[in-house]
Amino acid sequence: MIKITYQEKGEATKIKSGVLVTLLAGKKETDVVRLSSGQRVIEIGIDDPAKLNQRKLVLLARKAISLARSHRAETIVIRFSDFCLSKLALSDERVAELLGVNFEMANFEFIAYKTPPEEGWIFVQEIVVLGKVSPEVRRAFARGQMVGEETNKCRILANTPGGEMTPRLLANEARKAAGGLPIAVTILGRKDIEKLKMGGVLGVSKGSTEEPRFIIMEYWGGAKKDQPIVFCGKGVTFDTGGLNLKPTQHIYEMHMDMSGGAAVVHALVAAARLGIKKNIIALVPAVENMPSGSSYHPGDVLVSLSGKTIEVLDTDAEGRIVLADALTYAKKYRPRLVVDVATLTGAAMVAVGQRASVVFTRDEHLERMFRELGEESGDYVWPLPLWEEYDEDIKGTFGDIANTGKGRYGGAIHGASFLQQFADGYPLVHLDIAPRMTAIEGEHLAKGAAGAPVRLLVKLLERY
Repeated sequence: MIKITYQEKGEATKIKSGVLVTLLAGKKETDVVRLSSGQRVIEIGIDDPAKLNQRKLVLLARKAISLARSHRAETIVIRFSDFCLSKLALSDERVAELLGVNFEMANFEFIAYKTPPEEGWIFVQEIVVLGKVSPEVRRAFARGQMVGEETNKCRILANTPGGEMTPRLLANEARKAAGGLPIAVTILGRKDIEKLKMGGVLGVSKGSTEEPRFIIMEYWGGAKKDQPIVFCGKGVTFDTGGLNLKPTQHIYEMHMDMSGGAAVVHALVAAARLGIKKNIIALVPAVENMPSGSSYHPGDVLVSLSGKTIEVLDTDAEGRIVLADALTYAKKYRPRLVVDVATLTGAAMVAVGQRASVVFTRDEHLERMFRELGEESGDYVWPLPLWEEYDEDIKGTFGDIANTGKGRYGGAIHGASFLQQFADGYPLVHLDIAPRMTAIEGEHLAKGAAGAPVRLLVKLLERY
């Protein structure tokens, strides 16, 4: 985590140990200049301040860090007032939180498997904030940094190669992440899963030598009488597609198919670190989907934990199958809301590109709230329909529910409709985060996992 120090008095030019990063309105270019004092200054141009919005503020915060790193600056100096633009109508606390989150995210790079360069890795170690800021602003900075740190830890899990992030190792990482916090972690192994009759988890994992795990994390931060919020995260630690094997161009990043599981783990950990007074559960069915002589087959019928049967039309539509058991297990908590998070469909990427996750729910209030929280957090979401009419498309021929639709269109909706069949007795929000699995050009984030939607989930826990 970046060290943030505060200096209320004194000119930036007197702080020679760091590079001053400043925003200049009416300027298009970004320049690096050297003052007569010898201090370097990175001037980030804001061509038209009238067009500045919160989304662009997020990018400016990240750009400040990425530019500092590119100029090998380990200490930077900022004027807090530069970022508190009246047009945005944001409180100082909100600006500080946004800066804290995005400074941390931009300062991240996955280097675990890289040989260090001779000059060493360059990360920003300290940010000096100039100007008088209140204790509330300082706390907001710290809060934002904490959320940014957990988002980066999610990115580490997702980036880790599949051979080093099996279901067993993912379960170990979840337990480690909860260490020292008031979080109870229970890991169910194959025998436990068999006793519960989780036919979805068992079916998908059949082809792998790596045994499945079912990860349960419980944080009881609210009153005993309060019903919990439950997160279910897809934990497919590597997805080959099974016997419906993925083509070469689509299999490379499938160690990230557990990004939803990583996100719910670290959203819950963030909530515990922040002391959010809610009862929160995270459930992660962790499996490998592999092709072998023991793999489940197209045409198989699996008996899920709910008792409903799943007709397997495509072994590469496995995430929804394991999540079906998690959604049924969630009922035991009598939840007031369940949110599932999954890199579920390439069809979601076709629909919205790579700048937003897709949100599905049959509750219009929840849909609006998630869009608002997405804008506030920076984990943007956009809705697609989840009308009951779509349920007809996934009716099975030899089982109750087919794991894909009858036609080639509407794949993201069919995945959401499938999951809705297992959400009995509680409102469900399904987040298809496949579009946001990896960072894209122009975001000022390192290549690899983007860490979605940890920030959104934390905002939800604060507000819902």
